[in-house]
Amino acid sequence: MSRTNFDQLLQAGCHFGHLKRKWNPAMAPYIYTERNGIHIIDLHKTAAKIDEAADALKQIAKSGKKILFVATKKQTKEVIAEKAASVNMPYVIERWPGGMLTNFPTIRKAVKKMANIDKLMQDGTFSNLSKRELLQVTRQRAKLEKNLGSIADLTRLPSALFVVDVLKEQIAVREANRLGIPVFGIVDTNSNPNNIDFVIPANDDAKDSVEVILDACCSAIAEGIEERKAEKADEKAAEAQEGEEEAKPKRAARKARKDAEPKAEEAAPAAEEEAPAAE
Repeated sequence: MSRTNFDQLLQAGCHFGHLKRKWNPAMAPYIYTERNGIHIIDLHKTAAKIDEAADALKQIAKSGKKILFVATKKQTKEVIAEKAASVNMPYVIERWPGGMLTNFPTIRKAVKKMANIDKLMQDGTFSNLSKRELLQVTRQRAKLEKNLGSIADLTRLPSALFVVDVLKEQIAVREANRLGIPVFGIVDTNSNPNNIDFVIPANDDAKDSVEVILDACCSAIAEGIEERKAEKADEKAAEAQEGEEEAKPKRAARKARKDAEPKAEEAAPAAEEEAPAAE
């Protein structure tokens, strides 16, 4: 079953590409035609690619791994933040911190620094600081929160990257390529799709276009998370049942021993009575 239909994509304006003179020839397979100097994207191919990407994202989420969403464009920031947070995935909507993937331990240190500031503020360590020093610490904390707050729970490298506008986020794409992390990308007619593992050809500027694609992808991720929870619950139930089955013979043996004890006690006096008669 398709996760998006042609009409949904058309209504959201996913088919509008860039000016013909700005195109990247590598996007030719995804371009349907050209109107008034603007390339029109083939939405049938977009729909098929959304389904392909959504199925792959679902499997990643089902295996309990993290997908990092990246979009620093002004018009798509809010959409990315809302959709990624809805499926409990990390996201970057401010400036991409160079080396975030290739120098991940340094980024983790910055995140820990933020946690340490919080801890010291709570236990009263900062109460002796002057107003100026306290202001500096507060500003530093706010800056860290703005840039790294949304990846605070990312304790290891993500298993995939979802990028809106692969041309603008080319540093993030390059880092992921270098580390072999698969990249899912909304790719417009002015971008190069060759280094993107899951290409979604669509308008990457319009908020509605990005939203309709993210809706489909995030609902797939949510399905994967739910299936993982269901599988874990089934495993626990199966383990409990196995334990029950293993315990049955032990309980039966204990019951047999208990039942045998009174019989043994009854047999003992009878044996004592018979002993003199034997003489």
